Amino acid sequence: MRVCLFDIDGTLLKSGGAGKAAIESALSEEFGVRIRGHVPYSGRTDRAIGRDLFLLHGIEPTPENWQRLRGGYLARLPDCLRRYRGQVLPGIVALLERLATADGFAVGLLTGNVRAGAKAKLGHFDLFHHFAFGGFGDEHFDRDDVAREALQAVQAHLPAPVPTERIWVIGDTPLDVSCARAIGARVVAVGTGWHSMTELAASKPDLLLPDLSDPAPLWALWD
Repeated sequence: MRVCLFDIDGTLLKSGGAGKAAIESALSEEFGVRIRGHVPYSGRTDRAIGRDLFLLHGIEPTPENWQRLRGGYLARLPDCLRRYRGQVLPGIVALLERLATADGFAVGLLTGNVRAGAKAKLGHFDLFHHFAFGGFGDEHFDRDDVAREALQAVQAHLPAPVPTERIWVIGDTPLDVSCARAIGARVVAVGTGWHSMTELAASKPDLLLPDLSDPAPLWALWD
């Protein structure tokens, strides 16, 4: 058995900025602030992004405020997904369909998105049905902790333990590489996000591809 754990934003799809728009709109409207400055989004968890937005705008990063922001974000996300017109990235549909029919594969998520946000994004692009389990960004500030949650989900979902070297993380950021290493997994980095191929190469993934339009190098590793 092999396990594939996919990141979402920049790996499976691009939302066109819908996620950023939804969380910043929620912050502005729910807390009565004007958005200022910038916090990093790429490869990070929604919980960490929310904390940094709070600190930037002088709002206490309490669990209660996080739940208020999360709720506002999820309420706005479907409309933002419709308006911002994102796209599924090259090769993703064909790869997921092939994995669904291949023997000996389990497919899940390892994403910084909150669970309900992941479902909304993937459902909007008709991809959600491909993923049976995963690790999410509802509670974790650190991507490595999301990877540990995903590993627990793998072992709970499957009838027998899977050696971590047979778990593959597929993502578009150096943080995807580092969180895979935190659980002893192998990793495929793709250049479909915000990071250059040079940056991704420096993080030393097991395989680096410009995108997943030609998955032959992946299957060569898995055969």
